[in-house]
Amino acid sequence: MEVNSASVKPDVLPTADAIANARSKLLMTIPDDGIGFEEAKRHLNEDIVPGLNGNSLTANYYGFVTGGATPAAAFADNLVTHWDQNVQVHLPEETIATDVEDRALRLLCDLIKLDPEQWSHRTFTTGATASNLVGLACGREYVIQEAARRRGQTVATSEVGLLEAVRAAGLDSIQILTTVAHSSLRKSASIVGLGRNSVQKVSREDAPHKFDLARLESLLATPCVASIVAISCAEVNTGLFATDRSDGIKIRELCDKYGAWIHVDAAFGLLARALPDTSEYSLLHEGVHCLEIADSITGDAHKLINVPYDCGIFLSRDVQLATRVFQNPSAAYLTPASPSPSTGPVIQSPLNIGIENSRRFRALPVYSTLVAYGAKGYQGMLERQIALSRAIAKHISEGNDYELLPQIVQANWNHVYIIVLFRAKDETINKNLVQRLNGTRKLYVSGTQWDGAPAARFAVSNWQVDVERDMTIVTLVLADALQ
Repeated sequence: MEVNSASVKPDVLPTADAIANARSKLLMTIPDDGIGFEEAKRHLNEDIVPGLNGNSLTANYYGFVTGGATPAAAFADNLVTHWDQNVQVHLPEETIATDVEDRALRLLCDLIKLDPEQWSHRTFTTGATASNLVGLACGREYVIQEAARRRGQTVATSEVGLLEAVRAAGLDSIQILTTVAHSSLRKSASIVGLGRNSVQKVSREDAPHKFDLARLESLLATPCVASIVAISCAEVNTGLFATDRSDGIKIRELCDKYGAWIHVDAAFGLLARALPDTSEYSLLHEGVHCLEIADSITGDAHKLINVPYDCGIFLSRDVQLATRVFQNPSAAYLTPASPSPSTGPVIQSPLNIGIENSRRFRALPVYSTLVAYGAKGYQGMLERQIALSRAIAKHISEGNDYELLPQIVQANWNHVYIIVLFRAKDETINKNLVQRLNGTRKLYVSGTQWDGAPAARFAVSNWQVDVERDMTIVTLVLADALQ
């Protein structure tokens, strides 16, 4: 089943005056008696929402990688708010919530052609940042444990702490080896005690998004240093993939040899595995082969799965390791009920395999949208998104006013996934290109940098995409921005 594209509303962005007007009407102090529900509704609808832009997210919002919510996901999210349950403990005789979460994650694995039985540690998070945090926590536990095992020792970082575990394992440090990583990787490294400086770029000079495999092996072989290899799938600025099939296999061999953990940040690359096996998508399939060699995987459902923020995905192969890291101890009121033979497969309590004790029922919108539109529906959405991205890339390449970035994409548009990076050739226009484009209020793009100069970035990820209709808007706005 295919999702029908909704009509594009006239304005994607609110005006600066509308935002300023809404800001001026925000209350500065809490009223003693309250303004009442009816007045609060009026205040939100008339004073605040116009400043946020009251329209639902349209297909022409190309900022960040923001998908919007399918009708099925939005409907389910309203039910989640109405029910307002904290779904962190598996209580099969009392609630179906954890069963829904388990089934939603199994359906996701089915969609991206991964065997859920091989990915026993499955959970929802707030987003890719939280999933990267979970991945580094698992990776840290594993590499220290593996280093200790190779010395004939047994140690658990989750029990004795990082300093004592590192000493017991005979390690001087832990490094995170990557190419062009998302900023949240460094943030996560800081939180789990490895430090931002532990993240090292191991990039090829001719292709910064790809691994320099010789240098990677040299760093993995460093004595008394444990390693986590973080693969970008796809890189956030360009949408390019850090590995192909042969690179992934080689990285797996190296990590097995040196006791390293492979973490794949597939915040939006994840869904490329749902594409048909055709020549136009062959480079994308090469890019997502790394998921098969990973120890842990990050994904975002609020990107290409098109459910409301905030909803991240985390998968790893070792639920026992995860339980050692995230087990919630000594809280009798959070103890799950004894399993009943009638309840089916073993389902872990989410609070014992992830960060949160308090969590929203994120699984319901995911389950709802997957069953509503199915594998073919999601394949169709993604194919339209890729078709629009490649049409934009082609339009930019064939004109004289803009430059498509980087060079590898100029040479072959089949590298384009859902990101189109570009700049204006006129330096004066390029300095405020993003403001010129967004100032039309007909679309929204993100500003970024490439090779030390400003650039703009389309991220096509909304379920409402219609190639012909949206290209009409894109080409007009790109032309107007030059005036």
